[in-house]
Amino acid sequence: MVKIVAFNKPFNVHSQFRSEELQITLSDFIHDPTLRIAGRLDRDSEGLLLLTDDGQLNQQITHPKHKQYKSYVVQVEGDVSENAIEQLRRGVMLKDGMTLPAKAEKITEPKWLWERDPPIRHRANIPTSWIEIQICEGKNRQVRRMTAAIGFPTLRLIRTQIGSVNLIDLGLVLGESTPLEALFYDEFRHLLKQKNKTQDHAKSGLSWKDQKAKDQQRKNQNSKDHNNNGFKPNKAKTKNSQTEKSDSRQKSGNPPSGRRNTNSPKPSNRRATTKRRNKE
Repeated sequence: MVKIVAFNKPFNVHSQFRSEELQITLSDFIHDPTLRIAGRLDRDSEGLLLLTDDGQLNQQITHPKHKQYKSYVVQVEGDVSENAIEQLRRGVMLKDGMTLPAKAEKITEPKWLWERDPPIRHRANIPTSWIEIQICEGKNRQVRRMTAAIGFPTLRLIRTQIGSVNLIDLGLVLGESTPLEALFYDEFRHLLKQKNKTQDHAKSGLSWKDQKAKDQQRKNQNSKDHNNNGFKPNKAKTKNSQTEKSDSRQKSGNPPSGRRNTNSPKPSNRRATTKRRNKE
């Protein structure tokens, strides 16, 4: 079974397992050598990290084509305006191209948020603001570059959610990790289903296109077999039934539907005969 682990990364922790001198890394908190990071966080960013023991699943979680939304709470320098928020929603031009439209809104400082160590430097004459932003891309340091591009540099960044995995709902404190049950999350269940399909195709030795054609051929054959075993009307019985109905109509003197009985006597015109007699 695939392993998925959620971790609440503290500030100043490197998103890597390789330990270098005077660096704090994931190996100081997680001791499973089979796990790999699915979507890194910068050293100076905090919050939710996902790790799995499956490289293909990691790719499916992080690749932009799967549109896994990631949510962040961001403290920025300055009093952010509604116009700046609207720029984030429309997309921001960065050096490596235009970002996709983001979901963004101005919020108050979250009550659940822990203190950062060391704390953000406070400036009496420069206010700060908080933004909640959701993106489905994976550009390097994207959120920080987006807020800087609209004139509000990021002071603190916390990732709170990846897909439907929510850090607050998990209740993880800083530096804590917990295993996740993949079947409890729709996107993981879907991704694992795709992964199992790919593995089945690989075992069969067929390409995806050939396997799809084979599946369709099997489906058509099953449909054909079902029709052959289904109900068919008895043509002889139907013909006899129609003959019996025709004979019944002839005995009763009623013509078959749609035909006129030419042998039946014509109705007499009594009114015309009476009129001629009166004239005589």
